[in-house]
Amino acid sequence: MLLIRATLTESMTAIQRTGILSIGDCMNEDVFQFLPQIESPAELRALSETDLSILADEVRAFLLHSVSRTGGHLSSNLGVVELSIALHYVFNTPKDRIIWDVGHQAYVHKILTGRREAMAKIRQAGGISGFPKRSESEYDSFGVGHSSTSISAALGMAIAANYQGLDSEHIAVIGDGAMTAGMAFEALNHAGGGLLDKANLLVILNDNNMSISPNVGALNNYLARILSSHFYASMRNSSQKVLCHIPGAWELASRTESHLKTMLVPGSLFESLGFNYIGPVDGHDLSVLLPTLRNLADLKGPRLLHVVTQKGKGFEPAEQDPCSYHGVGSFNKVTGEMDKKAPAGALTYTQVFSQWLCAMAKADERLMAITPAMREGSGLVEFSEQFPERYMDVGIAEQHAVTLAAGLACEGIKPIVAIYSSFLQRAYDQVIHDVALQNLDVTFAIDRAGLVGPDGDTHAGNYDLSYLRCIPNLTIMVPSDEAECWQMLSCAFHHSGPCAVRYPRGVGTGAPLPAHLESIDLGKAVYERKGKKLALLVFGHLRSIATQVAEVLDATVVNMRFLKPLDTAVLDQIALEYEHVVTIEDNVIAGGGGSAINEYFHQQNQAISLLNLGLPDRLLGHGDSQLLLARCGLDYAGILAAIRAQWQTYAEAR
Repeated sequence: MLLIRATLTESMTAIQRTGILSIGDCMNEDVFQFLPQIESPAELRALSETDLSILADEVRAFLLHSVSRTGGHLSSNLGVVELSIALHYVFNTPKDRIIWDVGHQAYVHKILTGRREAMAKIRQAGGISGFPKRSESEYDSFGVGHSSTSISAALGMAIAANYQGLDSEHIAVIGDGAMTAGMAFEALNHAGGGLLDKANLLVILNDNNMSISPNVGALNNYLARILSSHFYASMRNSSQKVLCHIPGAWELASRTESHLKTMLVPGSLFESLGFNYIGPVDGHDLSVLLPTLRNLADLKGPRLLHVVTQKGKGFEPAEQDPCSYHGVGSFNKVTGEMDKKAPAGALTYTQVFSQWLCAMAKADERLMAITPAMREGSGLVEFSEQFPERYMDVGIAEQHAVTLAAGLACEGIKPIVAIYSSFLQRAYDQVIHDVALQNLDVTFAIDRAGLVGPDGDTHAGNYDLSYLRCIPNLTIMVPSDEAECWQMLSCAFHHSGPCAVRYPRGVGTGAPLPAHLESIDLGKAVYERKGKKLALLVFGHLRSIATQVAEVLDATVVNMRFLKPLDTAVLDQIALEYEHVVTIEDNVIAGGGGSAINEYFHQQNQAISLLNLGLPDRLLGHGDSQLLLARCGLDYAGILAAIRAQWQTYAEAR
């Protein structure tokens, strides 16, 4: 470890000494010896094994330099440098498929597969994605962004290859966190069921939740080599052929083998699921990884290699605090200090939720909070410290989180499920079947609604208004600023039934929070501005932009606040008083707030000239959120232009 850190420090010092201004400048051969040569895994495989450790240090230094400028996922990628190199070195990619779970740890994979220079614009508009993406590279075997899909996808590919008579390997790289999801175990159960022994599936469990423990040493490395070797496999197969003819002998031998391996290797769970378990091995030791992977490549059927890595490897701030350096903005690559970009005094909506949650928990001891592995992202750190007995992190298990909340509600608890919009999609059946149909008192605090910027399509919360609006018994609230978010959370908590409060990523408008746990009237919209002939009906934080447009056009602005129930009294008044109506939302137009208003006016036989503005029916990619809003016509200029194009009456307004 000291040698690795010393080499990394030398590389970083060389980068700083040469006065590098861009990532491309890093490729000066005075700085790096091997990395400039690697344009694909073919060049990687041309290196000698003794060169790979030097390459790993160079990759780690380049990665640190790159992410310090662009932001992105750091800790997890620093932890898989050697593993990524070993996989592309041993396996014949892209013929052999590597499927990265979640994709947070795929930066090194991108660097090694021809996208090193493209890292300068990762997660930016026009740049490469922060996650594997099939349309981006032939080396990205499966597009990801959400957790725990890799084993299912790899198994599907393995079955297809076997069916088509293709000789290829299929490797699912999944972290220990992603193994908390039920989907991962569904795939393991299917793969190890005994019917798929001919399918070439290798699962690599990247265990990065702990340091290298004492039992991961010479003995375990030796066992890994032995258990993955041809000798062990052939001896096992030969023994089966002989002992299976003796009644009870093979069963006894199998049980004995299983017990011996369980005493020496912590893999009994995976063995019982039908996998040949190997490990644990040190994921930073190429002298162990390479021969073990070669042995596993020669075996067939379902195999699982348990690799232990360290998040943030080689960068001390990330080693000490891997969670804080999981997803970062730009930072100082020497000190680790994060760049501050939020306006002074402005709170993020996540911070508003965090403060409200602690305040309400003090006021009502029935409150409990649940998160599916997003304590930091959803703003639950302070709550978990103040009320540990009322805090539950269920791991990456969104379905369980929702049904757990339903069970709590049945017994008089008032659960809050803090969850990202795109993650709630994974528990849709539970929202309907276990919460809404039973009309249970569960509050959903839905973060990251609407566009999410650099995280792109896989994390975009563009659909929640549409997929929630059709669910019976569910109340849906859309705050336009921080104060309203606070009040709506209180309203949802006190309402005796399922409620959802959806709010965007990032900072608000600077609106001061209420001094007390104030609520608002259920289902009531409010007029923000009165004008003539034209009414802008707004759902959510685009209200401030709509108000600017209204000032130019002398239009009325209504902050709808509730998608369900709609304030039909206000809508009836709008139908009587205004010639033109525009709906504005940061949800897809299909099935969203605008659709709800269209349906209501149609039911009332109101012939109103309507324009629906929202997110289009296409994937929007990644980039700055404000840029993406502008591309969708949801900034000031876009909304104004759309209204003028729709109605000539407003073409002359300035």
